[in-house]
Amino acid sequence: MSLSVDSLEPGDVIPDIYTCKGTRESPEASWEGIPDGSKSLVLILEDPDAPSGLFTHWIVYNLPPVAGNYNDTLRSDTTIGDGIHQAQNTAGSYGYYPPCPPVGTTHRYIFRLYALDTGITQFPVNREAIDSAMKGHILGSTGFETVFSR
Repeated sequence: MSLSVDSLEPGDVIPDIYTCKGTRESPEASWEGIPDGSKSLVLILEDPDAPSGLFTHWIVYNLPPVAGNYNDTLRSDTTIGDGIHQAQNTAGSYGYYPPCPPVGTTHRYIFRLYALDTGITQFPVNREAIDSAMKGHILGSTGFETVFSR
């Protein structure tokens, strides 16, 4: 499996447009090489360097298990359509929550893509429910790390 985010390379700085310094748009994520037998994909953006511990910025689940892409800028619905859903982020809202580390710090932001042998049927959900639903069902995964400073 491979994952790319806009034109970013691993380790690149996230452009302001996708952060609290910009218009807070979600970047486009693209993937390919999905394992045979996959029934759904889960896309997660997380900040492992947040002061309170792991901060989940974005969860999109039940994405079709084929090569493709996703970008639903500024959408905060739980149901996107075609069976695709967004889960609650750590801030308590649905949809993309832009990176915004404390002033004077640099944080890592990791995009993760998981291929599952099942779909996720509970709605709406948070990170804990997603992690629980994925347990024992991951056929493959990949990650893409970026950084951002304020």
